[in-house]
Amino acid sequence: MLTFWGDLREDLDRVEEEIRKLVAHAPSPLREPAFHLLTAGGKRLRPALALLCAHFGHYSLERVLPLAAAVELIHMATLVHDDVIDGAEMRRGIPTVHSRWGPETAIKVGDVLFAQAIELVSGYDDPMVARKLAATCLAMCTGEFAQERESYSPHQSVWRYFRRIRRKTALFIGAACELGARVCEAPPVVCQALRQYGLALGMAFQVVDDVLDLVAEERVLGKVVGGDIRQGIATLPVIYAWSRSRRGRRLKEIICMRGKSEAEVQEAIAIVKEAGGISFSLEVAQAFTNKALRFLRSLPAIPQRRRLEQIAEFVLTRSF
Repeated sequence: MLTFWGDLREDLDRVEEEIRKLVAHAPSPLREPAFHLLTAGGKRLRPALALLCAHFGHYSLERVLPLAAAVELIHMATLVHDDVIDGAEMRRGIPTVHSRWGPETAIKVGDVLFAQAIELVSGYDDPMVARKLAATCLAMCTGEFAQERESYSPHQSVWRYFRRIRRKTALFIGAACELGARVCEAPPVVCQALRQYGLALGMAFQVVDDVLDLVAEERVLGKVVGGDIRQGIATLPVIYAWSRSRRGRRLKEIICMRGKSEAEVQEAIAIVKEAGGISFSLEVAQAFTNKALRFLRSLPAIPQRRRLEQIAEFVLTRSF
């Protein structure tokens, strides 16, 4: 969990407690791997956003708690499934669920977490809450399918990249913001402004995530760097570099290879850095962050708005 939540920590602890209770009621063979995932920690960014945005309405922790827990459960489920797809051995500095218990157990754990999230939001009188979350989950799946289909292809483009990360990351963060406000009866215009803030924030978050995959320290990131290159995924820094660098053809060749050596992965990272792919991508992330902040300006100047501004600043400068 992030350290700067301040007065939000007590409410986030309640969310954590709610998730622990739900995990404790998972089918017995899945409890240990589910707790393993939960105790790995994480930023808890999505539930924090839901809680903060709820303050723009008639704030009630009991009202927003099911949503906040549900968005974190969905996030956890996607991480478990992603690790199976990617064959990832480490997540947040510890072994992944599938590397310890196998892919079948990992898939079941993810399925249970998804089901528990749906059960939580089904208790809202407003059917749009569950409907929007379901539509967002479907978009996330579509984004994952697109990434798998396009990987190792020489035709990956900036347009396809932005479309993919919007579906995989940004829409979900936007939904957490919008629905946090909605369940506490914030005005529709406020809900929409918060959704747009979340969408732009999510785009910035993923661009920075893709930069960190190339430049972060493994012990800080909690997973092996260069994972996208190994999987043939051309992220924004790579796409920029292969269209600008005199060694762009070689970079594209490495991305499209299957079974790359570690030396080839490091060569690709070096090409991206030399071509300015990192600095360009951070400029793009800054532009998305600025866009997110603009959507906050029309909102009431309550303390939670400053928290949302701080989150945008963190997303841009984070190292994990």
